[in-house]
Amino acid sequence: AEAGSPRPSGEGPGVRAEGRERFDWKLASWTLRVPMIRALFEQLSQPSRLLPLGLTEVLDWVNGVLNRVDRAAFFGQFAAAGAVQYFYEPFLQAFDPELRKQLGVWYTPPEIVRYMVARVDAVLREELGIADGLADPQVFILDPCCGTGAYLTEVLRHIKARLDEQGLGDLAGAKLKQAALERVFGFELLPAPYVVAHLQLGLLLHQWGATLQLDPVTGQTERLGVYLTNALTGWQPPDEDGKKRMAQLALNFPELMAENNAARAVKRERRILVILGNPPYNGFAGVAVDEEQELTRAYRQTRRAPPPQGQGLNDLYVRFYRMAERHIVEHSGRGVICFISNYSWLDGLSFTGMRERYLEKFDRIWIDCLNGDKYKTGKLTPEGSPDPSVFSTDFNPEGIQVGTTIALLVRRIQHDNPLIQFRHWWGKLKREELLKSLDPSPAPPYQSLQPPLELGLPFMPMRVQAHYLAWPLLPELLPASFPGVQTSRDDALVDIDRTALEQRMRQYFNPNVSDEEMRRIAPNLMQDTARFDYKQTRAILQKRGFLPKNILRHAYRPFDMRWLYWEPETKLLDEKRGEYFPQVIKENIWIAVAQKQRRDFDPPVITKWLGSRHLIERGANLFPVYIKPFHHRDEYQPNLSNAATNYLAHLDADAPALFHHIVAVLHAPAYRIDNVGALKQDWPRIPLPATRERLLASAELGRQIAALLDTETPLPGVTQGKPRPELANIALLTVVDSVPLTPEHLKLTVGWGHAGKGGVTMPGKGRTESHPTVCSPRPPGEGPGVRAEAGSPRPPGEGPGVRAEALGDETLDVYLNADCYWKNVPRPVWEFTLGGYQVLKKWLSYRELELLGRPLCADEALEFTWMVRRIAALILLRPLLDENYRRCVDECAKWPQD
Repeated sequence: AEAGSPRPSGEGPGVRAEGRERFDWKLASWTLRVPMIRALFEQLSQPSRLLPLGLTEVLDWVNGVLNRVDRAAFFGQFAAAGAVQYFYEPFLQAFDPELRKQLGVWYTPPEIVRYMVARVDAVLREELGIADGLADPQVFILDPCCGTGAYLTEVLRHIKARLDEQGLGDLAGAKLKQAALERVFGFELLPAPYVVAHLQLGLLLHQWGATLQLDPVTGQTERLGVYLTNALTGWQPPDEDGKKRMAQLALNFPELMAENNAARAVKRERRILVILGNPPYNGFAGVAVDEEQELTRAYRQTRRAPPPQGQGLNDLYVRFYRMAERHIVEHSGRGVICFISNYSWLDGLSFTGMRERYLEKFDRIWIDCLNGDKYKTGKLTPEGSPDPSVFSTDFNPEGIQVGTTIALLVRRIQHDNPLIQFRHWWGKLKREELLKSLDPSPAPPYQSLQPPLELGLPFMPMRVQAHYLAWPLLPELLPASFPGVQTSRDDALVDIDRTALEQRMRQYFNPNVSDEEMRRIAPNLMQDTARFDYKQTRAILQKRGFLPKNILRHAYRPFDMRWLYWEPETKLLDEKRGEYFPQVIKENIWIAVAQKQRRDFDPPVITKWLGSRHLIERGANLFPVYIKPFHHRDEYQPNLSNAATNYLAHLDADAPALFHHIVAVLHAPAYRIDNVGALKQDWPRIPLPATRERLLASAELGRQIAALLDTETPLPGVTQGKPRPELANIALLTVVDSVPLTPEHLKLTVGWGHAGKGGVTMPGKGRTESHPTVCSPRPPGEGPGVRAEAGSPRPPGEGPGVRAEALGDETLDVYLNADCYWKNVPRPVWEFTLGGYQVLKKWLSYRELELLGRPLCADEALEFTWMVRRIAALILLRPLLDENYRRCVDECAKWPQD
């Protein structure tokens, strides 16, 4: 890459020729400035080594390509706006997008780099009393994942600007080069960006009159402090195994060993004061081993905070945080860390130990939350406007999926109580606004945080009701819960049609149906996975035989009941949940809740049936009313903690009353609004009424909700008999031009869903048309406005709740195809979510013609109407649910604290 770039005086012969420059790969080592790469190339390019590899012709092709390049125009373009550092990512995007994704090559936008470096410079001066900031000769700087050198380049720009201010004349260049050679360091694991970083920094210094010089005696060019090394290892002396590996490396690759030794000297001998950059994010990096394993051990335990849960600490970026924290706190004793990273550590349940440690070890913490999360917010601002990732660029329009944050942590020598400052950034212009906040004009203010211990010390603002933390957690009331069934082969083992499922499974169990034929019928049943040997499993099951009784009703998604073939003896189901299955009896009822949802808290799903793990998109835990203990084979007993049993005994109430009270509280919009912050962190907490009357009144509302959520139970006034007036005109199946209904009209063909990767059903846009709601006539004298306030007398047969005005002033026609639609679906009903799913849209996505393979039957078309009316009735209950929740809070029983 460096051939043809300007050479320092006296560099020696190379690739230039009279007139137009020519490139010759055989002489390229004369112009390679990276010592290790130069040495390796010199060895590789020798005929005795190169000819057996068969690379000579390939290098000749490269030679021809480079000699067709207009070199002046090429390097002129690269010199403009520091484009070298941004060459690698677009090259990989065009050359091998999958490789780019695997390597995590996402360059950091320049606004982010400039902001972070400027903030580091400011806190060095303001918090650590270092007047010259990054330009101070005692400030050692490290980017441990430097890539193509963006942060190192910006650091040198800052140092140059400060030196220029000091009026040093020609000495400024010498001091700048001294900083680049002696105290600005970068570590990189991948050779290609490592080489580009050297090129970028070398060209920049040359442009600023600080050209790297060649030693005429040794033939070596002055080298920059950028090293090819794993930033996460080598900070501690090697053990015996490590010494053996290093000896082998020195024997086989002396140049790499020299590079490794130089990097180790920086790691162990320098008191680095600033560690900054953009560490790689990889949630599936796997469990760390050896020295890397030690990095996260400190975050896997807590002293006061709730212990960490889940696998979040395995993400790579966490190891970089710990490496930086350990060096700044334990080795240097003071300093600054500034990383942009996945923002999951700010409030995730896996990171309670990480946050507790930072509160103990750092004095000042600033959090700039950049949002842009696909999973938590759908990349939308609180107002519903687009909120892209800050990594969304011309080269990478999608950005990355997870939200990000810039964290700035400062450790002083005189350690005192920590101060945490937080602010949000939203929208398309947040990069520009972030950079603008550096100006002297007033910037968006930070918010001071005091993280509550009970919520895991979150580093984000948490809205919570005043007494919320005194209420019991759901598992403190209902201690037993079970994850739902997970198949990983849904398209084979789950079906909307019982007959189709039974026929498919009988074929699977039939020895006369060959593996090849079965693969055409159900491909996923005939593919090995990490925990599923398809040949062995099928052989075992064919020997035992098909079990008709194991075709069971299955709560697959909210409002979406299907059939499941439940298999108890093999790994046909990934997670058959054998301990859960015996608990599913007709007398039992279940509430499906996740400890933490990706987005805001959703009301829970209630079911009587065997539930899927994905009843909630994050993964459902199902809490029953009754439980069969393992030591009591034939007896069911209430699923109650001792404290919950005592509470109910005091009020002379039973377990179903408590269960349905929980349902009523969790479905109250006011409960979610009051406690939205805390509900992002842990299991929901439940206010318990102090009186029997209030508990039973709340439980009655919970029973109504459970009935509305149970699609198998007919409801008078909703799905049975004459509908309630406010529901009568909702979701009527309508054929255009009023022609007779035919099966063609029941084909879903407007793009509600399509098959994604691995057979996963992906929702589509579909088709809806919006209209203003036409209100029914009011009784004489009622006047304008909302009718029948919540709790006022209802006309006979109207049912619970308020009348139709609560359903909003917009309605939708939801199309099956161009000729048929469900008329008058209220907007709040259409947008209603349970368990993280938009219920109606999700139901439609699975029934698109190309996926279902047939039109809907009449009963299924009617089922959509019933779902709309059930959800409408739920929405109409909300005022009563809010009133009930408020009264429960006002009349709350005291829960015994540990």
